Amino acid sequence: MQTSTPVAHMATPRFAFPALILANLILPAGAVLVRFADVGPVAAAFWRVTIALPFLCLLAARGWRRTPPTAREWSALVLSGIVFAADLAAWHVGILYTKVANATVFGNMSGLFLPAWALLVLRQRPDRNQAIALALATAGMMVMMAGSYELSIRNLHGDLLCVLAGLFYTAYLLIVQGARGRLDSWSVLAGSSLASAPALLLCALALGERVMPGNWTPLILLALSSQLVGQGLLTYAVGWFSPLVLGLSLLLQPAVSAVLGWLLFDEWLSAGDMVGLVAVAAALVLVRLPARP
Repeated sequence: MQTSTPVAHMATPRFAFPALILANLILPAGAVLVRFADVGPVAAAFWRVTIALPFLCLLAARGWRRTPPTAREWSALVLSGIVFAADLAAWHVGILYTKVANATVFGNMSGLFLPAWALLVLRQRPDRNQAIALALATAGMMVMMAGSYELSIRNLHGDLLCVLAGLFYTAYLLIVQGARGRLDSWSVLAGSSLASAPALLLCALALGERVMPGNWTPLILLALSSQLVGQGLLTYAVGWFSPLVLGLSLLLQPAVSAVLGWLLFDEWLSAGDMVGLVAVAAALVLVRLPARP
């Protein structure tokens, strides 16, 4: 599995970083839409992928014709799809047992796991700005995690499921980053989704969940916003940045989720939440500042 930035030797496109930020602004809405869906949580994940799949395949068709995936690349895409299905299943179930903000904080533990991978496995040493940003983001994440546990012990079950989802998501992003070396983003996302959909359906049926919805609106919005636009932008951006920058950008999602939880579910922000969000925002600013020689 390739684990370094696939196109690090090329100049980063102008829109790559805005795409990365926009993806992390859109994806947190998925936690809200899962709560509004009238199917089981894993079934909601199945519909998220399945409704978006025809659009993804149409967008990927040109890339598949121009650069057909090799057998090894198809194996990586299938593996990424299965890992992504595990991520969605754990996260969507966890959403129902904790706050919206908590679900996104813990579901995006990859924001810390990816920099740890870069430091410990890839031996990538951060520059001064990146080191300060990583320290700020880690401190902010720890404050938000502590606040989650202290606020209510009943959130713990959901929080643990979301942490598990974060582990799966880290593995998914690393596999996708390797696949993006030769394939375009739509080819990667469509191929991965082809493997995710049946895995999620089998899981939902095994859990005895309701699969057919009475109200399609939340599921259609979930598929178009989270899978097609949000995941599409993230899959494009993942090929241009190091695991450190990717990880720090993912920590933007808890800030958006905290605001959505406050607006829609009356989940008030604690002082610790506010401190953590400010620290993460500062880290994102720092990581984009040019390093001084």
